[in-house]
Amino acid sequence: MRQIHYSHINIIYEDNHLLVVEKPVNIPSQQDRSEDKDMLTLLKEYIKEKYNKPGNVYLGLVHRLDRPVGGVMVFAKTSKAASRLSEQIRTRQFGKKYMAVIHGIPPVKSKKNLVHYLIKDRRRNIVKAVDSSIEGAQKAILDYKVIGQSSGMALVEIDLHTGRPHQIRVQFAEIGHPLYGDQKYGQSLNKSGQQIALWSKSISLLHPTLKKPMTFISLPHDIYPWNLFNY
Repeated sequence: MRQIHYSHINIIYEDNHLLVVEKPVNIPSQQDRSEDKDMLTLLKEYIKEKYNKPGNVYLGLVHRLDRPVGGVMVFAKTSKAASRLSEQIRTRQFGKKYMAVIHGIPPVKSKKNLVHYLIKDRRRNIVKAVDSSIEGAQKAILDYKVIGQSSGMALVEIDLHTGRPHQIRVQFAEIGHPLYGDQKYGQSLNKSGQQIALWSKSISLLHPTLKKPMTFISLPHDIYPWNLFNY
């Protein structure tokens, strides 16, 4: 994979406490086993150079996006902001909306609630839906609505209420509508090399010091399969 420079990252909002960006697809949120640059490292480099900061730069990772997923991502520039945002996530005051393109057209006229219990196989890095009685299973909740249809696929908008690993991908695969391009949970319908169509559309939060509600938005780029739909 080509190495990316922080200048390629779109800054959506920045002040003394928050840094909100559009994460490009296929960039890790934080350092992983690959030697590819990750968002945390890139944005620390950005802050260090922009503000001419000596020594280590603080930047708090308060939530993550899977490597293949692009869109809005929020970082904390102070430990106080990180603590307060983490508390908002814990108490579900940190609102996250996603967009996804899924195979098939669910028969949903209005908002639909999905609840599953998920467990992660860390050795294989795969998440499975299991019975609620299974030890270690975590409850996963989301709402979605269909906002477009084209070519046997649907565009859905998702309100994510819990942040389980691979949650959106697993829950839609579980109801028979895997995401476009998801080779891990939709092998039978997707081809190798396709980019997964999952995007972090918006994040809503209370500013950690000003206490005012803020919403940050990013829309998918005008490429297939997103360009099949109007949004």
